[in-house]
Amino acid sequence: MSTRIAFLKGHGTENDFVIVPDPENALDLSPAAVAALCDRRAGIGGDGVLHVVRSAAHPEARAMAGEAEWFMDYRNGDGSIAEMCGNGSRVFARYLQHAGLVSEGDVAIATRAGVKTVHIAKNGDITIGMGRARLPEGDVTVAVGERSWPARNVNMGNPHAVAFVADLAHAGDLRTAPPVSPASAYPDGVNVEFVVDRGPRHVAMRVHERGSGETRSCGTGACAVAVAAARRDGADPAVTGTPATYTVDVPGGRLVITERPDGEIEMTGPAVIVAEGEIDADWMAQTLD
Repeated sequence: MSTRIAFLKGHGTENDFVIVPDPENALDLSPAAVAALCDRRAGIGGDGVLHVVRSAAHPEARAMAGEAEWFMDYRNGDGSIAEMCGNGSRVFARYLQHAGLVSEGDVAIATRAGVKTVHIAKNGDITIGMGRARLPEGDVTVAVGERSWPARNVNMGNPHAVAFVADLAHAGDLRTAPPVSPASAYPDGVNVEFVVDRGPRHVAMRVHERGSGETRSCGTGACAVAVAAARRDGADPAVTGTPATYTVDVPGGRLVITERPDGEIEMTGPAVIVAEGEIDADWMAQTLD
């Protein structure tokens, strides 16, 4: 292994990531290594790591190599593996464009939640097809301190509990995961969104992402929120035949979510590369001792 490892830093509505290009999957990114990279004081700092690998070189993505050349091997800030990250997908696509690996237009990206189609627009915005939402049956409750709320169980390839509240401050500090019951509804943990209304088809949210704490934005969470808000408002595109579009404000910016009559969900927002450099492999080795 070389003594230095290339990296970039990027964000999508301030959901920020350490990007590690590794086309041939040569790096051993252990959970401890990922957590060290994401440490905001002792590392580079980020909500997660975007490990950029050719699909054909990764055992979890080889079956998708015929559809998507590149695999987003996404890791949460604590080193745990996640199925999908919406903001991360946009930043991943921006990196591929930045590196000259793709150009404007449609790009297929392999993820643990399947192959996703991304569109890089001339104005800089990136739209990603997020797939369909699943709405598991059963009542779910979210609690913070003395307060509790009913929540909507929405699965976007990863699990979400969406609670509509009167004030986003009621969510507390969100450094630790809010209790969600029954625990059996989310055996692998859950992302929890707290939502308030801002206007017609316009909401704002805060989120606790499992494995990362409160983040400035969550793409799959914004999609889950839009779907939950639409169902609350009596809008189901599969029934009405009309797309439902919601503007979702997150602490780091704004996302636009559209659910089509066929159930497919599209998310549009910015993605920015802010820096690139090298990781000292000796530092990483010492950090992991």
